Amino acid sequence: MVMEINLGDVVCLKKKHPCGSEQWRVVRLGADIGIKCLKCQRRVLLERVVFERRVKAFISRGS
Repeated sequence: MVMEINLGDVVCLKKKHPCGSEQWRVVRLGADIGIKCLKCQRRVLLERVVFERRVKAFISRGS
């Protein structure tokens, strides 16, 4: 089953970022998902299947 992901979604991942934050904003969609840490603004590119495995919860939904 495919997870519905929108630009601007804020998600909580299973592992914390080294800066201590768990919250990320989706900034790019496609075969790879681009996410940006809300605390330190670091950008990371994850494969869609890896992203879907790591998501724990949606904090807020984008447009």
